[in-house]
Amino acid sequence: MSRRKSLYQLITTIVFIGLLVSSALFSRQHSFQQSGNNSLQEASALKKYGFYLTPDNAEANITFRHTPPELDKKLNKIAPQIASMGAAVSVVDFDNDGWNDLYFTNSGTGSKNALYRNLHNGKFQDVAAEVGLADLNTKGTGSSMGAIWGDYDNDGFTDMLLYKWGQPELFHNINGKKFERVTDSGLPDWINTNSAIWFDFNNDGLLDLFIGGYYKPEFKLSELNTTKIMPESFRYANNGGRNYLLLNTGNGKFKDVTVEYGLTSTKWTLAAGAADFTGDGYPELYVADDYNVDEFYINQGGKKFVEMGKQAGVGFTPKSGMNTSFGDIGNDGMLGVYTTNITEKGILIQGNNYWQPQSDKMEQPKFVNLGQLSGIENAGWSYGAQFGDLNNDGYMDLYVANGFISGKKNTSYWYDYSKVTGGNSSIIGDADNWPDMQGKSQSGYEQNKIWLNNSDGLFEDVSDETCPPATYDSRSVVVADLWNRGVLDVVVANQNNVPLIYKNHVEGGNHWVDFDLHGTASNASAVGAKVVLEWNGKKQVQIVTGGIGFSSQNQHRLHFGIGKNTKVDRVTIYWPSGRVDHIENPGIDKLHLINEKK
Repeated sequence: MSRRKSLYQLITTIVFIGLLVSSALFSRQHSFQQSGNNSLQEASALKKYGFYLTPDNAEANITFRHTPPELDKKLNKIAPQIASMGAAVSVVDFDNDGWNDLYFTNSGTGSKNALYRNLHNGKFQDVAAEVGLADLNTKGTGSSMGAIWGDYDNDGFTDMLLYKWGQPELFHNINGKKFERVTDSGLPDWINTNSAIWFDFNNDGLLDLFIGGYYKPEFKLSELNTTKIMPESFRYANNGGRNYLLLNTGNGKFKDVTVEYGLTSTKWTLAAGAADFTGDGYPELYVADDYNVDEFYINQGGKKFVEMGKQAGVGFTPKSGMNTSFGDIGNDGMLGVYTTNITEKGILIQGNNYWQPQSDKMEQPKFVNLGQLSGIENAGWSYGAQFGDLNNDGYMDLYVANGFISGKKNTSYWYDYSKVTGGNSSIIGDADNWPDMQGKSQSGYEQNKIWLNNSDGLFEDVSDETCPPATYDSRSVVVADLWNRGVLDVVVANQNNVPLIYKNHVEGGNHWVDFDLHGTASNASAVGAKVVLEWNGKKQVQIVTGGIGFSSQNQHRLHFGIGKNTKVDRVTIYWPSGRVDHIENPGIDKLHLINEKK
């Protein structure tokens, strides 16, 4: 019996048992919450909005806490700002048991990253040390900023790239039991990055890498001989770190093809995402930049990228791009791009953007910003954001992580900030010229946003009604079915603090269907595959990504809510290899494991 066939049977069995076990766990947890202070709020939210999120850290046994990166003392004045990133979370099924696991990055020197294995009973266990993924912030190697997962050698087990302000590291998954560091892989020696994605840009069946630069690579932020490390401008800064496009040449080797493929930008990249927006089967690249305009690279048949941000409509207004995520919010079969920025009422209104394509098959894509019109523009100082159908009604909702720096209450760094923003490049670019930030807040104590898709093109802010209040400095967010119940749970990584594990309680009656894709001619992780689901006159598209949001990666499987409908008409799968598969009337309320036909 083939490994994939046996894996399919195993997953089918696990999912069935998991649904039974999780239903019982859900009932007990639900009744417990009903007896607490939030019971009335939860009951009201379930009735009105169809879902409610409850913190589940203790029950899930997740005790991780993030610590900030170590900085050179020369940066002490503005250390809170520079050390404000690094809390990240990603989802992976590293042992192929059919249950989602969680990986959290830490950033302090000597601090440990955590890999929480799903124990199938509502609890998780940190096995990072056991498998070799814990002690990765040793002195001299840099600070972890995030991790992405992809099967780069197509052996059936998902491997990990750890990206840092430091040495990026590739780890090979050995049969789901251990990870081995891959040496001499061709990765850059040092890159200060907050963003990386797996994607197969030439559709050769091997996963390639894009890594975005933030600070210049010559700066080791814990050991500096200069304080001139900051952006030269708050609007058009081009003195950031270089980006890398790394071609997978097989056998664990990657080749730097950045220059020949036209990705030589040195803007301050914070997020990236890849998806096919021209309809030719090759993924485009959207890059969200801090202190500048965003970039949109059109893939020229896997042979070159051409930056067309202005022509596409997304590269005109410089903002603080911190997120790239994709969602079909209108069920029109087209993916839009959501980017986050800064909103501080009365001070700075950049607003978040939702870039809606005018067509899914255009040689030169055109986008229009529907952020304000849809009601998802102003959230706060926003970082990560993810789309997902939180109540299984058939429409994708939106969760946004907010909050920059929570210092002393009743203090603000905004006035001090304004003193430097108006300066010339020599003033702005030197950290020593910045006012002292120690102890002060800047857009701190913000609540995360939960926007419910009302199915009419508009979103409703239901943050207060569907989740207990929490004000952390949130960074990375993922959506994933953690308990195999057919609902999307939410996990948020918070800077200098514990994460939030939200168990999603969904009102009964709405149905769902999930797809877990595995490539053969395509890359084994099926990154780049597009799934179009059609039911009752509706059509929704989702794609498998190799990293999405801000320093995050969602679950590999794709989750579709279909509301009260009891039938799906058709699912169409567009594989990166070019193959197209059609499945008529797939069963609902179940996970489908789909292997690409050879």
